Amino acid sequence: MIKLSVAEIASAINATVHGDATVVVFGSVETDSRLVTAGALFVAKPGEVTDGHEFAQQAIAAGAVAVVVERLIENLAAPQILVKDSVLALGSLTEFVLTEIRKSTNLKVIGITGSNGKTTTKNMLNAILSKVAETIAPIESYNNEVGAPYSILQTSESTKFLVVELGAGGVGSIKYLTDISKPDLGVILKVGLAHVGEFGGIEITAKIKGELAQGMQAGSTLILNADDGYVAEMAKDTKANPIWFGTSSEAGYRASDQSLTIDGTKFTLHWPDGVTSQVNLQILGEHHVMNALAAAAVADQLGVSRDLIVKTLDEMPLAERWRMQVLNRADGVTVINDAYNASPDSTKAALQTLAQLGRSGRRTIAILGEMAELGSQSREQHDAIGRIVVRLNIDQLIVVGQGAKLIHMGAEQEGSWAGESKFFESIDEALAHVRGMLMAGDLVLVKSSKSANLRHLGDDLMELTA
Repeated sequence: MIKLSVAEIASAINATVHGDATVVVFGSVETDSRLVTAGALFVAKPGEVTDGHEFAQQAIAAGAVAVVVERLIENLAAPQILVKDSVLALGSLTEFVLTEIRKSTNLKVIGITGSNGKTTTKNMLNAILSKVAETIAPIESYNNEVGAPYSILQTSESTKFLVVELGAGGVGSIKYLTDISKPDLGVILKVGLAHVGEFGGIEITAKIKGELAQGMQAGSTLILNADDGYVAEMAKDTKANPIWFGTSSEAGYRASDQSLTIDGTKFTLHWPDGVTSQVNLQILGEHHVMNALAAAAVADQLGVSRDLIVKTLDEMPLAERWRMQVLNRADGVTVINDAYNASPDSTKAALQTLAQLGRSGRRTIAILGEMAELGSQSREQHDAIGRIVVRLNIDQLIVVGQGAKLIHMGAEQEGSWAGESKFFESIDEALAHVRGMLMAGDLVLVKSSKSANLRHLGDDLMELTA
């Protein structure tokens, strides 16, 4: 973060200072006392499990020079900046810092949202833009009202590109993050069934994602998925200049001739001026073509060399750990570990990838766990996934955990199988069964929401013996 005095911070977040207001914060902004280093500002955030106020003394001992608090802490040897809500204060500070940086630099902010693909697209963009100039992008999925500001506050006067992942936490959540970051370029990837249970329906999800379009300022650029009807409608409700990507003829950044092997995904990228490039992603899955198109569109709009864009996309070994991560065992078994997150859309896409790869003659095995946050649609969507597994002719289905049992039941109800689907209550039982059935050449997909913990089962499958 840029250097700011305690007085400047207090003014920016409408706070009062208890202590020396002339103290200067010259380090990072942290909500975790374990990450504090010299010169940091520690934000004491109340949480569901722990309260940051209890760790303020540790933060000071680690080098924090000031603390943002919701209540004063006795005998704290540092100035305290008192606010009503530390999370909102974090957002206000973020908006202030970005405004200050933009006064003296040509910082470009890219905001990305969508039901699926945000993290992959963010990582692709980070890889491309980092080769051009200093780039800040969030680690993992730091995309909520705390994570996004935390990531943004890593920005300094030397930063050229800032990539912000905008996660949806309900109506108004993306508007809040858009107002803070004020993107120069916005990207809306897809409206899908992720979080549909939490939000109450896909139409509400579309409304929330559309908050980015509505919040974009005149003169900015909005990069939209031409293949998604919900996203396409958002062009009618924005002041930004719309740019399209997808596989349809209306898309300026278009993909054609897609093909898939275990080594990756190939496609032809059509640029808006009619020039084409051949892209050879090492990242597995045709659904990642859309993410690559979005990243290429942003980078191209920012003036990055097209050769560099394509070269960087080709060189990326994977999107991120546990996201279509391909692991090859010494005995010829291939494990595709995609169990960091799961929605009906992403699970279907992963299964389609598995089925396509299986056409080479390799046996296909899908190990599936619960898709979280589906609410009232959970029963229907889990049942549907089980039926999709059968229709795709996946050879074996292993369902793990009570929350996912309807996948197993849906597969059995589809009626074309006789024992190809197995259900296990525990990960250990499933792991033992799979280890006992694997043969050289098998293709294994592991897919679930993070809460189901199947990503660790995928890691364990790399061990050849129990």
